[in-house]
Amino acid sequence: MSKTLIIGASGQIGKMATELLLENEQNVVALVRDKNKLSDLSSSFLTIVEQDLEGDFGDAMKGCDQVIFAAGSGGSTGDDKTVLIDLWAATKAATFAKEHGVKHFVMVSSIGADDPDSIKGDLKPYLVAKHMADEHLVNSGLNYTIVRPGTLTDDSASMQVTIQRPSDRSKAKISRENVANALLHIATNPFISNRIFELFDGDKPIKAAVK
Repeated sequence: MSKTLIIGASGQIGKMATELLLENEQNVVALVRDKNKLSDLSSSFLTIVEQDLEGDFGDAMKGCDQVIFAAGSGGSTGDDKTVLIDLWAATKAATFAKEHGVKHFVMVSSIGADDPDSIKGDLKPYLVAKHMADEHLVNSGLNYTIVRPGTLTDDSASMQVTIQRPSDRSKAKISRENVANALLHIATNPFISNRIFELFDGDKPIKAAVK
């Protein structure tokens, strides 16, 4: 059976994805800085690896067929952590994955990462970091899927999404639970190599929208 490494498994989306994969009896390696944040999870399919993304975490890739990078610096940190986690750790993850023969790398990016110059204000450094990490992955030689969710919400999963950006910007949002369920679908189905798409709450079942 395949094994998926989830980087950022204690974050909001990362933990939801970890739980969903475990519920579906998928082998998961959860990479976290503090294993106590996953103390409520218990499964024979789960291995927890405690490492710092600002250091060398390449060993976590051993034996893994797939990587989901769901880590983020968080909204309460400064631009320094954005560079170190959203950019540098993400690029290192792709490099380590290539070195260890990982077959598929899934990057949780962000809407706007395709064109950071179109955004003004405090969000721009974050989008630049996401853009550069995405570009590194594209050029890494790995098979990749880059998911760019809209504005994240804490709504319950509707299990209905779209990959078409809404014309009304206020509707360009998606629940974290919907993102996690989309990651489950991507991780447990044959993948189309080298795909980039945005993701929003919508009107199609995840399976139909994220083919």
